[in-house]
Amino acid sequence: MKLVAAILTLLVSLGTTVARAQTPRDHHNIQNVVVIFQENRTPDNLFGSNPSFLPGVDIATSGVNSQGQQIPLTPVALANNYDLSHAHSAFVAMYDNGKMDGADKVQVSCNKGAVGCPPANPQFKYVDNSTGLLDPYFQLAEQYTFGDRMFQTNQGPSFPAHQFIISGTSAPSAGSNLFAAENPGGVVNANNNTGCAAPSAEFVKMIDPSGSESQRMYPCFEHQTLADLLDNAGVSWRYYTPLAGSIWTGPNAIQHLRFGSDWNNDVVLNSAQVLTDIANGQLANVSWVIPTGQESDHPGGGQGLGPSWVASIVNAIGSSQYWNNTAIFITWDDWGGWYDHVAPTVINSYEYGFRVPLIVVSPFAKQGYVSHVTHDFGSILKFIEGVYHLPSLGYADAMADDLSDCFDFHKHNRFRKIPAPHDAKYFLNDKTPPEDPDDD
Repeated sequence: MKLVAAILTLLVSLGTTVARAQTPRDHHNIQNVVVIFQENRTPDNLFGSNPSFLPGVDIATSGVNSQGQQIPLTPVALANNYDLSHAHSAFVAMYDNGKMDGADKVQVSCNKGAVGCPPANPQFKYVDNSTGLLDPYFQLAEQYTFGDRMFQTNQGPSFPAHQFIISGTSAPSAGSNLFAAENPGGVVNANNNTGCAAPSAEFVKMIDPSGSESQRMYPCFEHQTLADLLDNAGVSWRYYTPLAGSIWTGPNAIQHLRFGSDWNNDVVLNSAQVLTDIANGQLANVSWVIPTGQESDHPGGGQGLGPSWVASIVNAIGSSQYWNNTAIFITWDDWGGWYDHVAPTVINSYEYGFRVPLIVVSPFAKQGYVSHVTHDFGSILKFIEGVYHLPSLGYADAMADDLSDCFDFHKHNRFRKIPAPHDAKYFLNDKTPPEDPDDD
């Protein structure tokens, strides 16, 4: 034991963390990683209907507004009739230098024709689960691992978030000190025609180290992504998305991915194809799965299909040849403007953002475990880098943990099907055109 302790001390003195030293051994059982990226929720909002669903989980039932008043969180439908701003300015207002008392300053946008909108304290809500609609999420969290210190890496909306989940940054180029901070905003109704395929008048606001968003750029960037590291190592990947030019389609805003061979070979413009690829034994080593608007959990729209959509993918993997060697990360791209009580650690003008839920599903995920370790989107990238022995991208992944506390590779959990209102057949047979993100 003294020898082991001495070796560990030596590793630390050499600047090598124990977690990094153990990564190749710890990850040797994983052959497939699936990242399911849903939309616009916080832990307090999505899981507040049962705030003590796991021992020790940190879910608030009330919050403080800018007047110092304690506001109880009250229920709202998953498919509600309004949206909240989740621009960087909304982050700044709600964060309020770490006091977390500015949620009431987040702007509200009611759906056209919405009745009774906005309700009282529209930001201070949890999703109503009186019908059991959210049961798939609760069951996944209770059976496997739930992270209550998972933070979106960026302090803003979906377009930059979907850049961070493929590359750990929304910078326009390697070495830049700018981040894409907002959704593109130069062309009206261009949400499905943005990125490198956008009209020439399109732009996205960039944030500099001082916090200024005075600079604008065409939303087409060029730097290395995790997909490139996977390509270089001969590791297969696919990015499933319903729409080519969407702000939710990360590769669309990276020039060499949008106009190179990967676009036709690895970007799949049909999210539900992940279900047939699993069934046919054609799942790639690494998969990003982006929902349609209807399946996304996005406030102000949708049909409440998110829990069933996620369960259908997990159930497909769980009943397939892939279960024994797969890690599934279910998370949400940003906080959506909803109140959350945990202040993030801010390290620069744009990192880190608010909490989002995280569910880790795997035969090796700790059962009924709440991870209080700080994670972000870079943690998922770092985990994948560890599994496939890839170098670091040098962005958020370099600073992140590798989610190792969520796993016990000495145990193997038998899969139990997650009941849900809709199954894989429903989504495979659904021919409804995918809704645009409409993510303002």
